[in-house]
Amino acid sequence: MTQAGMKHHPLTLQTRLMAAVIGFVSLILIIVAVITSATLGTSLEGRLNDQVKANAERTSYLVAQQQLRSPATGEPVTARTALAGERFQVSGLLLAVSVPEGTSGVVATPRGTTDLTHEQLRILRDAVETSNHAVVSLPGVGSFTVLVHKSEDFVTVTGLPRDEVQSTMAQLLTVITLTTLGGLILLALTTAVTISVSLRPLRAVAGTAMRVANQPLDRGEVSITERVPAAEADPRTETGLVGASLNKLLDHVNNSLAARQSNEERMRRFVADASHELRTPLASIRGYSELSLRDQELPDTAQTALERIQAQSLRMTRLVEDLLLLARLDEGQELVHGSVDLTQLALEGLADARPTAPEYRWSVDVSEEPTIVLGDAGRLHQVVANLLANARTHTPAGTEITLSVRREGDCAVIRVHDNGPGIEPDVRDELFARFARGDSSRARQTGGTGLGLAIVKAIVEGHSGSIDVESEPGSTTFTVRLPLWPAPEQATQAAG
Repeated sequence: MTQAGMKHHPLTLQTRLMAAVIGFVSLILIIVAVITSATLGTSLEGRLNDQVKANAERTSYLVAQQQLRSPATGEPVTARTALAGERFQVSGLLLAVSVPEGTSGVVATPRGTTDLTHEQLRILRDAVETSNHAVVSLPGVGSFTVLVHKSEDFVTVTGLPRDEVQSTMAQLLTVITLTTLGGLILLALTTAVTISVSLRPLRAVAGTAMRVANQPLDRGEVSITERVPAAEADPRTETGLVGASLNKLLDHVNNSLAARQSNEERMRRFVADASHELRTPLASIRGYSELSLRDQELPDTAQTALERIQAQSLRMTRLVEDLLLLARLDEGQELVHGSVDLTQLALEGLADARPTAPEYRWSVDVSEEPTIVLGDAGRLHQVVANLLANARTHTPAGTEITLSVRREGDCAVIRVHDNGPGIEPDVRDELFARFARGDSSRARQTGGTGLGLAIVKAIVEGHSGSIDVESEPGSTTFTVRLPLWPAPEQATQAAG
């Protein structure tokens, strides 16, 4: 068996508490039962020994008297003759007499006396050979506590049955066992209910924490309304203190998230306003630079400077436009939804990308039937264009780039695959962040803004879709998933 297979499942707090309480109480009950049984057994044994001793004195006296009368009567001394005419209060008295003439034994019963057989006498003799006091079990008669009395002329063995002692002990053990089992069952039920009620606040805390954990807290406007009920958050109890502490923590987190959201919205408005305001001066700079470049009498140095100003203004304009687009996408703007055929869009996107990089090997893989989604055609075209541009920018000439569109379940899937050098793992996690930069193997070779993939992600998520990337040396694939429109069940209903 493996080490993993030998691991036990962890026990709950309720199970551990119940096991501890029931185990400890069971130990106490067992100790009490053992002590009670031992004490009562000792008492019963002592009383029985006293009765045996008293009867032994009486039977020895009777045997002695019978031996004195024997010469006159001519009757041999036996256990039966010794007990003749005597009534003993204790039923079941055993008497064995050993005289020079022989050995005999009887057991007194309410209906008379019963002679012991030779086998029973032998067993009795073997039991008392080494001790004057013994416990012996005789087949067909029962168990006896016996006492030996020796004199010069005879030996007597007197015994009383142990039935009463054994019956009393058996009844006691039965009562103790049943009482203990009943008490433990009642204790288990009481403990289970008590612990369950006591742990209810912890379950409320766990439920609240689980509901909060399932909420998306990483972005957007978030408000944590879940709280531990006031009845389960009483700080005067240990478990209630946990609930009260969690409520205080959730209040603090909720306030922090509200402050974060306020800061993000303020920053988003600032970026949008700043981007909007920068468009006019940038357009002016670009216009004046273009107008100045029309002057044929400009010296070479001035013309070069103006060309640099125009190029940088164009790059700055693209950056401002991208920032403004991201800000509006974050606010849920900029998307105009309609029916979009991704198959046609992919063909157009590849047709636009192929002339810009003829040194690359371009291919497209689409199905014959249209793949329709509900979305913004212009923005989805931008998604395809950005992904193709990203593949072209970060791979060497001669790389094969494949654009595919497929239906998978209730999703339309766009894939852009290249066999370039791949993406480093430490870069992959931040690939869709704003102003992200690739490593040297996929270094930016055109003056990109670092916002292309961030825009792609914002547009895709604005269409209730998802994007991910898988990369290794020689294979990189960006996968975009968008819900089909109409959904398959809606299309079936419409066809019907």
